[in-house]
Amino acid sequence: MSTQIVLLLLVICVVFYFSWLSDPSFVNQIYLPKWLLKWHKQYYNLRTAISFISIGFFLEVYTQHKNSWIKCPGKNVNLIQNLSFATIMVCIAEAGKLLITKRTPDLLDVFFGFTRSLKGALFYNLYKRLRNAK
Repeated sequence: MSTQIVLLLLVICVVFYFSWLSDPSFVNQIYLPKWLLKWHKQYYNLRTAISFISIGFFLEVYTQHKNSWIKCPGKNVNLIQNLSFATIMVCIAEAGKLLITKRTPDLLDVFFGFTRSLKGALFYNLYKRLRNAK
């Protein structure tokens, strides 16, 4: 299995794990640093946004690597597929909260998940252009 898919799967598992914790305050997560817990209390919805930047980035990495043998891959098609996958993923994460008593789905998380996965994809494409410009 390639490194790209392993990183992508790891980030997806982390997103689902934190989305489906029974206590959204993360107080019981003793392995998280105190500065991160303090930041989380201040910017509650941004934890979804930050994790989906990495999802968008690693989806682009994986798609570019998978299609590297194609001479002219459809970049717009790949971007649309990746954004669709990220949107479905954030919807599944939010729908899973319906089964957890202390959690409620948040439409703002879906919006942040979509927009930040787009931002992550754009970061990767910018990084790739800058790297190839040398």
